[in-house]
Amino acid sequence: MRVLITGSTGAIGEAAAKAFFDKGYELFLHYHHNEQKAQELKERFNASLLKWDMRDHETIKKELENLSVDVLVNNAAITNDAHIFWMDDKQWSSVIDTNLNGTYYVTKALLPQMIKNKKGSIVNIVSISGLIGNLGQANYAASKGAIIAFTKTLCLDLARFNIRVNALAPGIIRSNMSKDIDEKSYQKIIPLGRFGEPEEVAEAIVFLSEAKYISGEVLNVSGGMIR
Repeated sequence: MRVLITGSTGAIGEAAAKAFFDKGYELFLHYHHNEQKAQELKERFNASLLKWDMRDHETIKKELENLSVDVLVNNAAITNDAHIFWMDDKQWSSVIDTNLNGTYYVTKALLPQMIKNKKGSIVNIVSISGLIGNLGQANYAASKGAIIAFTKTLCLDLARFNIRVNALAPGIIRSNMSKDIDEKSYQKIIPLGRFGEPEEVAEAIVFLSEAKYISGEVLNVSGGMIR
């Protein structure tokens, strides 16, 4: 079995790589900037590395046109937060182009081989922000909400080819994105009373990728914060 994980050098991407590696998958790991971490993952998991900017449609198409995988994990994403009245056009477009359009470009490039093989599983990593919004994240929430709609539509489009498409919505997970958030201030609104670990998200990613009769779903991994 083969899996491609975009944004593999982030906390969730790395945890997902380990989870799939432990199950015997052959790994294809995408990255953009973090060359050192990518090389570490390559050695650790005997993985193949793929490098591109998620906004670069032509490079993505070229890199993936001959690649066949069983599982695609669309994980790559960025944030560029600001209240909407202070957000400039570049902040909006950079997040939409990376998160939403990048997910489309990667998925579209891999679909011909999945359709030919008449099997496949796509797991789109979204966010609870895409379900309920988040202060100062109009661009990020919009990108993730759109990917949820994209997931549900692809479920319908691709079921005839035995390709399943699901989304996974993490809550607040320990990572670089959450390092400046005060965990104590969230303990009362997260029923489990803590932030999630990347490994806990990875467990759910593998589950969704292998659950043969689940498609079109959004699985929250938020410690009960969203229910």
